[in-house]
Amino acid sequence: MSNAKEYVQAIQEKLHQKDDGQIEFLQAVDEFMPTVIQFLEKNPEYIEKNILGILVEPERVIQFRVPWQDDQGNWQVNRGYRIQYNSAIGPYKGGLRFHPSVNLSILKFLAFEQIFKNSLTGLPIGGGKGGSDFDPKGKSDNEIMRFCQSFMLELAKHIGPSIDVPAGDIGVGAREIGYMYGAYKRLKQYDAGVLTGKPLDFWGSKIRTEATGYGLVYYVKHLLNEEQDSFAGKTVMVSGSGNVAIYAIEKVHELGGKVVTCSDSGGYIYDPEGIDLDLLKELKEVKRARLTEYAKERSSAEYHENESVWTLKQAADIALPCATQNEIDGQLAEILVENGVKIVAEGANMPSTLDAVSVYEKADIWYCPGKAANAGGVAVSALEMSQNSQRLVWESSQVDAQLDEIMATIYQTCRQTAKEFGNEKNLLLGANVAGFEKVAKVMAMQGLV
Repeated sequence: MSNAKEYVQAIQEKLHQKDDGQIEFLQAVDEFMPTVIQFLEKNPEYIEKNILGILVEPERVIQFRVPWQDDQGNWQVNRGYRIQYNSAIGPYKGGLRFHPSVNLSILKFLAFEQIFKNSLTGLPIGGGKGGSDFDPKGKSDNEIMRFCQSFMLELAKHIGPSIDVPAGDIGVGAREIGYMYGAYKRLKQYDAGVLTGKPLDFWGSKIRTEATGYGLVYYVKHLLNEEQDSFAGKTVMVSGSGNVAIYAIEKVHELGGKVVTCSDSGGYIYDPEGIDLDLLKELKEVKRARLTEYAKERSSAEYHENESVWTLKQAADIALPCATQNEIDGQLAEILVENGVKIVAEGANMPSTLDAVSVYEKADIWYCPGKAANAGGVAVSALEMSQNSQRLVWESSQVDAQLDEIMATIYQTCRQTAKEFGNEKNLLLGANVAGFEKVAKVMAMQGLV
């Protein structure tokens, strides 16, 4: 089939038939596919080799049961997954998510996005993702430990420092990584490079916790610099209150901006004087409290229960969605336009629906897709792998400088690629094409056709 548009549509139709019901995965595919048509028209050899048709199918999908015992002695069971999607440019790399919403569709969408995100970093890592529908909330440390040990009992058969290197994600922090690493070590052998996001006491990387949030802000910083602008004096809206949101807020404040919102699953905070970062960290990182406590502690803050932060009608310059997928739909995107937002940069994975992205484009908003803007986390994970291989620990300043440099390269790659295809402001097109081009080229060179 020589016509690129027909070729792409045929693949989409086939996937919609085969994977009917996998809503998140099909959304990610539908967002990606149209953006590579121009590239395929210029490079018809990839159509002839059906690289795209091969790439959209995961190399391996692993599903397994995870039995574990609760503190009352009752046996529980959850589903565990690992999607090993593409290893063309390196071992599979992507987080493990423990959350009740986890299913095959969500993990396939995340792993598919991870291929291009990892490609954009310029580091030798392929794309993967995994996790379980286990919910760590409300569980004791011992219950979480027993679950992690049972989960690793199966996962250990499929991972290794040169095969697949999982990291953390929602519900999986240093505690969970520590428990899983201990189980892996007892099953296999001591190998620091098999997991990233480890505690600093055993070969974790400095600023790994901060990396996604910092990287997101660095990406926007480089965009602003190119437009002869900066964060100084900018009003910024942020969603979420986990690591990504907290450290995005921290870096915005360092660069002279003012963040006026954050949110959790119960509602959102609007603080016109600027989010008090010390208070937010105390509540979320120490006390693990709800944001209702923030409003009680700070008179300038308003708490809006059971509402999306994106319903807030207040003037703002930049929006950083850092909570979850599909948190901004077309209607909420229209509110951002009314608020005067000029840049939307995604700290979460696919927080904007296709309708929202269309609204951004029509309003001439700079849209920075998650696969580019939130690549800082996996970039520092790859730097952790390098440190583990060298048996060294780098200082925070060294890791931070490399992160800033990587995000600058990702931004420039997205913008230059978009310009090459006739739309310099379409950073989504730039990210998708640049990420795809490298993977496709390597797959062809390796004979994976």
